[in-house]
Amino acid sequence: MFREFDDYLSGYFSDDYWYDEGFSIAQEMLVKFSQRDWEELSSESLNKPIEWQRKLAYCLHNESSMDELNVLLKLLIINDEELFEICIDALRSFTSTEGKKLILKNPAILQRVDELIPNSGEATKKIFEDFLEKIQS
Repeated sequence: MFREFDDYLSGYFSDDYWYDEGFSIAQEMLVKFSQRDWEELSSESLNKPIEWQRKLAYCLHNESSMDELNVLLKLLIINDEELFEICIDALRSFTSTEGKKLILKNPAILQRVDELIPNSGEATKKIFEDFLEKIQS
């Protein structure tokens, strides 16, 4: 299933198509992943083009999936502001005790969010503040 998912994300999508229905097709593929697929995704995700990584992060919102949480945390090390914002937006849904603990084990995430808030636009600022509130509560 990973290869099919990889091929799908590697394809060209207009922004309208991606945000209207493309991402939901990708999310449906993720639901069918085996543990082996998750391991392959985790190991290969850092070597993919930035657009692929952004699409991936946009699909990861299943708060009960530790596999998704771990992939998001891995993507945060990539030096790309838009990818970072997408990941933080997705991480706002991982509010289980286990999810919060895993996020809080990475204090550099919270520090980076704190540093970015003052220079962020209003929408991004609200996402960052909401993330901090949910994770620290």
